[in-house]
Amino acid sequence: MRVSIQKIQQYKDNGEVFPVLTAYDYPTAKIIDEAEVPMILVGDSLGNVVLGYESTVFVTMSDMLHHTKAVVRGSKKALVLADMPFMSYQVNPSEALVNGSKFLQDAGAQAIKLEGGEEMAETVDTLVSRGIPVVGHIGFTPQSAYQIGQRVQGKTVEAALQLVKDAQAIADAGAFSIVLELIPTEVAQIITEKVTI
Repeated sequence: MRVSIQKIQQYKDNGEVFPVLTAYDYPTAKIIDEAEVPMILVGDSLGNVVLGYESTVFVTMSDMLHHTKAVVRGSKKALVLADMPFMSYQVNPSEALVNGSKFLQDAGAQAIKLEGGEEMAETVDTLVSRGIPVVGHIGFTPQSAYQIGQRVQGKTVEAALQLVKDAQAIADAGAFSIVLELIPTEVAQIITEKVTI
């Protein structure tokens, strides 16, 4: 039986730290699963790491579904979380719902991940209310690298407060977890203490 989102929440409630590792293929997923890592991310970073793209923005739904299927086949216990690729969810919540459902129905993932804060809350709510578990992703968001550059986010008071608002909006919309990437440790600690997920 696979790790559930309830089990992930239990880790948070109990103050337990747990690993999440990335896999793009069957053999890597098999190794990670046998090591009893509770969550595997099929990241759109496969564009850079596996497919040789300069950015994640070139990764397609077909790429992500193909690699997610392989990871699902290689795992039996871990919760498999798949990144939604660039422009597969940003257009509108309806399109996000159609694309998000493919990760569960066609690829066998148990959850999806999308980037963005307050501006994505409606989309998160749409997905979660229709049975698609969601992980949010704030701070440095690789799909926005051309716009924001690859640098630490939330270094000013105003930017830090926005990250806290973003995290709360995503949590309130129903996400069960949030990736905090390239943000100051102090800001990450405040967010972790403030949100219940």
